[in-house]
Amino acid sequence: MRERGLANATTKLIAAAAGYSEAMLYKHFTDKQELFLAVLEERTPPVRIDLTAAGNGDLTENLVSLVEQLMGFFTLTFPIAASVFGAPDLLAQHRDGVAAHGRGPAGPVLAVQSYLEAERAKGRLGSGADTASAAHLLVGAAFHQGFLAAFEGLDSVPDAAAKAGGIAATIAAALHKPEPA
Repeated sequence: MRERGLANATTKLIAAAAGYSEAMLYKHFTDKQELFLAVLEERTPPVRIDLTAAGNGDLTENLVSLVEQLMGFFTLTFPIAASVFGAPDLLAQHRDGVAAHGRGPAGPVLAVQSYLEAERAKGRLGSGADTASAAHLLVGAAFHQGFLAAFEGLDSVPDAAAKAGGIAATIAAALHKPEPA
């Protein structure tokens, strides 16, 4: 899927690369979208958004870790997923397929927003902090860095720690709980 993209990776080719028959592939996966999701889970860097971590450690460092993980994930998944956008019918089929499995591209934003809301509940963000917009900005910046790395044919974002640090510090400052007057 990384070499050919999702659109050009047929189940026959995937089965052959795995050393199985296409029929055997369908004994393990109900459809190509389920296979795609399994590949993402197994072959890409995990993004661990632990809601129980809210209130622990340094907020900015926690956000840096999230952004770095997201950059790694997007760098490796962008080439796989991007190919479906060239075929509107395949994109519609893929969209319906991942939705049927309870997944989709909104997942990372919703997970980061949940984390930020948990931080707000612990009193570490201002009560008026816009967690939805902050989540979109964090995930969007990580996605863009991942896209740039994938575009250059890289497997990781160059100087990811520094880039994630700048992104996280900017968003953390905007979310910071103001000191009482």
